[in-house]
Amino acid sequence: RALLSLGRPPGAAGAGIYLMVCTARDRGGARYKVQQNVERLFTRFVEEGKATVRLREPAVDLCLSKANVINLKTFLSAVRLAHQGNDTGVLPLSPLVPAKNSDVEKPKTKMIITSRRDYPLTKSFPFSLEHLQTSYCKLARIDTRVLCLKKLRKLDLSHNHIKQLPATLGELVCLQELDLHDNHLEAFSAALCSSGLQKSLQFLDLSQNQIQALPIEFCQLRGLVQLRLDDNALLRLPCRIGQLSRLRFLSAARNKLPFLPCDFRKLSLENLDLFGNPFEQPNPLVPNIQLKIPSTLLECAARATINHRIPYGCHLLPFHLCKDLEVAKSCQCGSSCLSSFIQITVTMNLHHVAHTVVLVDNMGGTDAPILCYFCSLDCYSQFLDRHLQSN
Repeated sequence: RALLSLGRPPGAAGAGIYLMVCTARDRGGARYKVQQNVERLFTRFVEEGKATVRLREPAVDLCLSKANVINLKTFLSAVRLAHQGNDTGVLPLSPLVPAKNSDVEKPKTKMIITSRRDYPLTKSFPFSLEHLQTSYCKLARIDTRVLCLKKLRKLDLSHNHIKQLPATLGELVCLQELDLHDNHLEAFSAALCSSGLQKSLQFLDLSQNQIQALPIEFCQLRGLVQLRLDDNALLRLPCRIGQLSRLRFLSAARNKLPFLPCDFRKLSLENLDLFGNPFEQPNPLVPNIQLKIPSTLLECAARATINHRIPYGCHLLPFHLCKDLEVAKSCQCGSSCLSSFIQITVTMNLHHVAHTVVLVDNMGGTDAPILCYFCSLDCYSQFLDRHLQSN
């Protein structure tokens, strides 16, 4: 809320009439000359307590809202007379002095609602909000009024019944923390991963939902520092999870993960929790052979494109081919492969990617199976020789 006054500066009886606007940030106030300086008065919504005073010099609009209608009409009449220079002796003038703390309110930046009863149904949310929590409100969807809060940095929608996230959630470009813990989500859309959240989002809690898989685009959220995926139905983690270079805290306990993606090796975490997943027993001697001999033209072209870093995009290739290239497998020799490969699972100690590791099972283990790919029989044979010698 701002304090708007019409009057003369103190100790200057012969001075002109000014408008002074005081806010919580500037209690000293900004002064604007009124006489012959009002460009226009906008009064169409005066009965709703709204009006705008447009000045010529400087060219600013003073927007009034939530005002008492009678007081607003009186004020606008006084401004009009002051602009014309008439009846200055009878105008309701105020001393233009700095506002007191009690006269102006700081913009509300935080609101916490923890029950359905307290959820505002008729009032709008303050546009100044930076932290909003609406938990235990039985929300089935995200309120569209929330999506208008462009200054939001932290949004907590935990413990609700939300099933789907709107794409417009990605327009909250200042959003750093998003808590969707304990909802009914079945997916996290690719559209959100390609939105403004790519740069802003640092904390994401999707735990206790019904998500089975995250999209390939999820790894575009490269600002993520903390990610919680506990108690879902995840069958796999994103194959390009290693692109989350800023990720430091990852929790995906009590899911249905049989193994970890090959890209998992690239992570550098402080804390990792994968407890309670039904990890398979790795067996490098039982490969999944998907080699196609001789290689198809598509495979040869894809390998050459990736290995030689040839630029490509949807303006050059069909969309589905671009997607295939983005998830190409990497052989231990450094080469890439698309659909012709040998796949095995090997054991990885999770301390290689995380400083602190929560035990994977009740037996005290910190090992987990991770996928490994080979582009040819030669590469697999070389790995097998090293593996047998080490054992």
